[in-house]
Amino acid sequence: MRTGVALGSNVGDRFQALCNALEALRQLPHASGPFLCSNLYETEPVDSKPDTHPFLNAVVEFDYTAEPATLLESLQRIEFEMGRPSQRPRNAPRTIDLDILYIADLRLSKATLSVPHPRLHLRRFVLAPLADIRPDLRLPNQTSTVTELLRDLKDPASVQRNSLQWNTLP
Repeated sequence: MRTGVALGSNVGDRFQALCNALEALRQLPHASGPFLCSNLYETEPVDSKPDTHPFLNAVVEFDYTAEPATLLESLQRIEFEMGRPSQRPRNAPRTIDLDILYIADLRLSKATLSVPHPRLHLRRFVLAPLADIRPDLRLPNQTSTVTELLRDLKDPASVQRNSLQWNTLP
């Protein structure tokens, strides 16, 4: 099933963190290509302390054949291996943040996992990169496409395409 994952980093070498996370996603046992990778975006932190550094964000889409809970466990393992503590304050700075955005048309609401991501349609830092790779996608629970959601979004956060790009990486 086509699966979207958001990537973000605002600690250390953010570009390298996203590249390392992408490579880890490519190595997941139940993940396969094609891997669609958005452009990279420099974004203001949302609901964070005033001195929080900007994020570098992207979205990746790939085929995934295992259970959603297995993917969540894999993403949390990647985060931990890349230096993100499992216990942390909400919206704390992080070396890497990996969030499941959607898994095909799946709708799932559990205490530990909601698919599609419940705030995906409200966040410019997710919709802008997602529009790069899936502009016409209609997410479960939405009647508008990603492009339309982005156009109509009231989120004032600054999201700017970054000059560093990984779309040309092998």
